Amino acid sequence: MMFIVRATGSPQAALQVKAMRKTPEIVPNGIGKTDYFCVGEAAEIAALRESGCEMVELRDGWYADDSGGGIGISGHGRYWEVRDTPFTVKEAVGPALTTGDSGKDGEDVDVRGAIFGV
Repeated sequence: MMFIVRATGSPQAALQVKAMRKTPEIVPNGIGKTDYFCVGEAAEIAALRESGCEMVELRDGWYADDSGGGIGISGHGRYWEVRDTPFTVKEAVGPALTTGDSGKDGEDVDVRGAIFGV
């Protein structure tokens, strides 16, 4: 799952940081902080929360970074894309096709791939 760790310094070394940005000024007490977009399992997330880290669970949507790209989230943080621009995918984790994902003629359909090429 992807989530945000919000901190004034660097996050814990064990975290897989995929992207970062300045915390938006509209966020209460966000001035001077950095949002680190991290990937981890539920147990890691729970341990971070218990240790007092300021964390944000991500919902479906677009989270812009400071350089014109951002993070696209779906599946409540389970599926994500790191983008250099709104149209260029740098890294992604998405749902795998299953046998239940078939088209009218029994053919597998990857709508996302057909439309966006990813």
